[in-house]
Amino acid sequence: MVRQLKSSDFDEFVGGSELPVVVDFWAEWCPPCKFLAPIFERLAERFAGKVEFVKVDVDVAPDVAARFGIYAIPTLILLKDGKEVARQEGALPEEVLVEWIKSKAGVEE
Repeated sequence: MVRQLKSSDFDEFVGGSELPVVVDFWAEWCPPCKFLAPIFERLAERFAGKVEFVKVDVDVAPDVAARFGIYAIPTLILLKDGKEVARQEGALPEEVLVEWIKSKAGVEE
């Protein structure tokens, strides 16, 4: 399941997660973001119980995007214990993202 987070609940959710968290910074008007959306949903299903998946709309939570220095969207950031451990920009193929998550989060499907 993919959660939509706003500024008000981002820190509490990410800081309170015992699992690694992949954050998708996106916007409604972004065509590559729309391409990535169904892939992101499938990734959440594939890694259910091992990795949390959340989305942050940069227009709804610009402060969160600014804090992470988001200049291009979509951008995926992998957080562990609330700290960034990896970043990936652009809408990449599903299998590339699967390998990225497995290697950076240290999990298997």
